[in-house]
Amino acid sequence: MKQTNRFVFDMLDQDLPEAASDRIFRAGLPVSADAENGTVVVKVPFVRQVLKNMFLFPAEDESPALKDVYLRSYGDMIMRITSAATLPDDSANPMFSFAADLKQTPLTVETVSSTEEGWLIKDNSGKRRAFINTKQEKREIWSTLQPEPPAVLDGAVYPDGKTAVPFAGYDTFFPHQNESFSLGYVERDGKTDRWLYSFKSLPNEKYAGTGERFAGMNLAGKTFVLENTDGLGNNSRRAYKNVPFYISSRGYGVLLMTSGHVRLSLADICTRAAQGLVEDDAFDVFLIGGDSVEEIVKNYRRLTGFPHDVPLWSYGTWMAKMTYFSADETRTVVKKMREGKFPLDVIHLDTGWFATDWKCEWTFSEERFPDPDGYLAEMKKNGVKICLWQLPSIAKGTKYYEIAKKNRYFAPPKAKLEALGSNFSDVEFDGNIDFTNPAAVEWYQGLLKSLLERGVSAIKTDFGEVIDPNAEYMGLPYKKLHNMYALLYQKAAYEISHKVKGDNALIWARAGWIGCQRYPVHWSGDSASTWDGMAGALRGGLHAGLSGFGFWSHDVPGFHGLPSFMNSKPADDLYVRWTQFGVFTSHLRYHGSYSREPYEYPAVADTVREWLKLRYALIPYIVEQGKKATQTGYPVLRALIFHHADDPTCWGIDDEYYFGDAFLVAPVMNSEGIRDIYLPAGDWVDFWTGDEIHSEGKWLKDVKTPLERLPLFVKKGSCVKVYPLAVECTDEMDLNKTVEIVFDGSYKGFGATCLGKFIKL
Repeated sequence: MKQTNRFVFDMLDQDLPEAASDRIFRAGLPVSADAENGTVVVKVPFVRQVLKNMFLFPAEDESPALKDVYLRSYGDMIMRITSAATLPDDSANPMFSFAADLKQTPLTVETVSSTEEGWLIKDNSGKRRAFINTKQEKREIWSTLQPEPPAVLDGAVYPDGKTAVPFAGYDTFFPHQNESFSLGYVERDGKTDRWLYSFKSLPNEKYAGTGERFAGMNLAGKTFVLENTDGLGNNSRRAYKNVPFYISSRGYGVLLMTSGHVRLSLADICTRAAQGLVEDDAFDVFLIGGDSVEEIVKNYRRLTGFPHDVPLWSYGTWMAKMTYFSADETRTVVKKMREGKFPLDVIHLDTGWFATDWKCEWTFSEERFPDPDGYLAEMKKNGVKICLWQLPSIAKGTKYYEIAKKNRYFAPPKAKLEALGSNFSDVEFDGNIDFTNPAAVEWYQGLLKSLLERGVSAIKTDFGEVIDPNAEYMGLPYKKLHNMYALLYQKAAYEISHKVKGDNALIWARAGWIGCQRYPVHWSGDSASTWDGMAGALRGGLHAGLSGFGFWSHDVPGFHGLPSFMNSKPADDLYVRWTQFGVFTSHLRYHGSYSREPYEYPAVADTVREWLKLRYALIPYIVEQGKKATQTGYPVLRALIFHHADDPTCWGIDDEYYFGDAFLVAPVMNSEGIRDIYLPAGDWVDFWTGDEIHSEGKWLKDVKTPLERLPLFVKKGSCVKVYPLAVECTDEMDLNKTVEIVFDGSYKGFGATCLGKFIKL
């Protein structure tokens, strides 16, 4: 569809054939505000709008529809605005996972008439939490060339009691030409079909988050459709993980509590409005405060859940490709990794462990994996965990197809959906497992339970972004299930994994929505094995961390080749540079459409070995930072704004990041080995030389770094826990032997440390 640069088309979709019967309503001046059991109920008339020649006029022959808008407070940092026929049942919403101490706190209403006129809404400590403006400008009418504007919903919400988040009340040129609605909805076929809202966007206000967004750090001036899909790489507006939550540089976050498709226009359709279209019959938004970016994300997690912790072994090296086809093939990989002294903890079996490649049956091939129990025991003895690929789609002719069809474990399709499941196999899938059907969940968990009890360590919950829009799901219509499907899928897999494995549980997941951060680990999907693929993956990780995900990974050195998807081998320097990036990510997995084992890259294998040794040396530090991610708002991989939100430059940086509390990482993403580096305010120590640099926010221009090294700085005074002995896998680690490196005046460079004795970088 061609962009029209008109609100009525680009946001309201009024140029589509199906919009012919739409009825558009815009919030008018509220008529009352009253406190009822601690909830403030604002009665708002919604005036029907008539579209004429691309402009909207109030309907003259129809009375406004009066609706209740509910304002609620949760503690002193979260405000909630809801309008629905009945208030939603939060206990039945799987996107919620309320912290035990997060309770609704009462609000009161006070009528004011002085410099302000309207309703002042306060909490029980007397803080201002919202204001509904009823004051009308007194005008001296000297011209009737244009009609006077209708009164609309105007005012502001104060999520933290001090930061005003104003509605974009009057966003017009002349009264009937609108750029946004402060609040509105659209009826289709006599039912509320979607809601609109807008908050005022101030000049130079910046935004970040919205899920795993492969865009630059500052999202102001962009419009996104939050509709989960196969990203087909990390370099487009498509996204595997969309989350309707974003953070403003003014110190607040916005969470749209919905599973419907969302269109966000962050100062784009109109530069003075951060607005959205929510395809839902109810409107439910949380405005989240905090004294820092970390506190805002933490408060988001207090609503939707904190990440579970991950096991020690998961921080080691994962080795995979698409795909290993036999037990013997993986035995060779383990043998060569051990002989080459490349530390290794996990072998991932992708699409080829079944009887037929891609035909997921949750059963080992009898021919190529003839003794699964013996194989799993052998791998365990060698210090290697096994992760298994699968997907939530069932193909005809597979082992469980008839059982699943008979018992309605997959949603019966009403029409054929092309390319359901995979974009690069010829297997046709007949349906998705219906995770809204409790019996289907129990059946699916039984399949995984059998594998986990036999000795499989983790399940890769691939796909989940696309479901059949024409199928009949038991618990929800497609419109509300599509985005939430990833959550239900991962919840089912993680919960059975935790039941069997306890604290050793994790999954390896691709899709995402509100709440998926509870079930780690998520990775960035099928990035290209190119420098721009690497850059796109990092951008996605930064935004994912701002959207609640604590643990995040990516395929090293990218998943697919260019120009040949399967047969273009990654360049040696890309392999090394992406390894360096992976070492400083919460989880390190090699995976792709071509061989990914370091011994297949002999020219750089020695360098890669040293980086993997450094990775294992840093595991005690990573464990510590991982635990922090389960209790705070911090992810392991952090955008600079987590620590420097008051630095406007950091809101534009998408190629550097904090790795935990201590490290500042600047990956090299070109063959020249040259890049600019921004050092935020603080005292920094060069990891390699021990040189100290004081910065008030400075650029280091055209820094050239040899392939063997990575621009790496440590916050002065940091105490980093490391493991001072070389190991083949985490089974050999005794964390009681951990030592500390202090990055102060006593630090004389990497070569002078205990690590320098066995890591030759």
